[in-house]
Amino acid sequence: MSEPSGAAVSLAGAPPPTDTPPKQLAAQRVLPLRRPGRWIATAVVVVLAAQFVHGLVTNPFYQWDRFGYWFLRPTILDGLLITLEVTAYSAVLGLLGGILLALARLSRSPVLRAAGWTYVWALRSVPLIVVLLFLYNLSALYKTLSLGVPFGPAFFTFDESELATDMVIAVIGLSLHEAAYAAEVVRGGILSVDQGHHEAASALGLPKGYQFRKIVFPQALRSITPNYVNQLIGLIKSTSLVFYVSLLDLFGTAQSMGSTYPGDIVPLLLVVTVWYLILTSVVSVVQFYVERYYARGATRTLPPTPLQRLRTSLTDFRARIRREAAV
Repeated sequence: MSEPSGAAVSLAGAPPPTDTPPKQLAAQRVLPLRRPGRWIATAVVVVLAAQFVHGLVTNPFYQWDRFGYWFLRPTILDGLLITLEVTAYSAVLGLLGGILLALARLSRSPVLRAAGWTYVWALRSVPLIVVLLFLYNLSALYKTLSLGVPFGPAFFTFDESELATDMVIAVIGLSLHEAAYAAEVVRGGILSVDQGHHEAASALGLPKGYQFRKIVFPQALRSITPNYVNQLIGLIKSTSLVFYVSLLDLFGTAQSMGSTYPGDIVPLLLVVTVWYLILTSVVSVVQFYVERYYARGATRTLPPTPLQRLRTSLTDFRARIRREAAV
C-alpha cells in the first residue's frame, strides 16, 4: 500500500530530529580526548629535569669555575686533536677493511668466506683493550718485520720498535677492531638490496665491479649509514682506551692533569664529558643529513630538518591560539 504524496512531502520538509539550533551545531567542535596520564608523566619528567639542572648548577662539588679554566686549555685541545686524528684514521681504515671483509664473506670462494668469518669472529670476541695491549707489546714477540719471498729470503727488514709508534699502535688496533663490526654492517646493507636489482644488472651484462659500485653499494648505503654512524660514535668513545698504550688523547690528558692537580679531577672529567657530547652531537647531525640525502627516491617526501620542524610547530601553535581566541 503506497503512502500519500502529501506524507512524503511533509517528511522531506521536516526539520532534523534535534533540539539544537543550526547555529549552535555550526559552533560546536570536536574536543580531543583528555589524557591525564600523559600530563602527569610530563610533569614528573620536567620536575626531575629541573632538579637535575639545579643540582648541577648549585652543587659546589662540580667546581664550574675550574671547569671553565680547563675547558679550552691548550693541553686539553692537544688531547682533543689526537682523539680526532685517531678517530678519523681508524674510521676510514675500519670502513675499508669492513668492506673487504664483507665482500670476502659474500664471496663464492669457501677460503675467502672462511677467512672473513674467522676474522670477524675473533676480533669481535676479543676486548679492544686486549688488542691494544697485545699490539703495544708486539715487539717482544717480533723484534723485526721483513718483506720478501714467503718462507724464503727477506728483501727488506724493519725494526718493529721504530715503526710501531704510539699513534700507529692506536690506529692499527682500533682499525682492526672496527673492521670486524663494520664488516657485518656492510654485509647487512648489501643483503638488504632487493635481489631483482642484481638480476637486472646481470641481465644487462654489466661487470660485477660496476654492478657493486654503481647499483648495489649506493642503495646499500641507506642501510649502512645509520648503523655505521652508530659504530662511529662508539669509536669516538673507544679512543679513550688508547691512554693505556701511552697515547695522551683527550681522556689521557685529563687523567694526566688529574694526577698533577688532584683537586680538579671532577672538573676535568666534566670537561671530557662535555667534549665527547659535542663530538657525538656533531656526528649525529651529520648522520641526519646523510640519511636525508640517501632517502631521495626511497620516500615520497624527505624527512623535515630540525629547523623545518620548529617552524611547523610554531605555525601549529599560532593556529591553535587563533582557534581558541575565535571560540
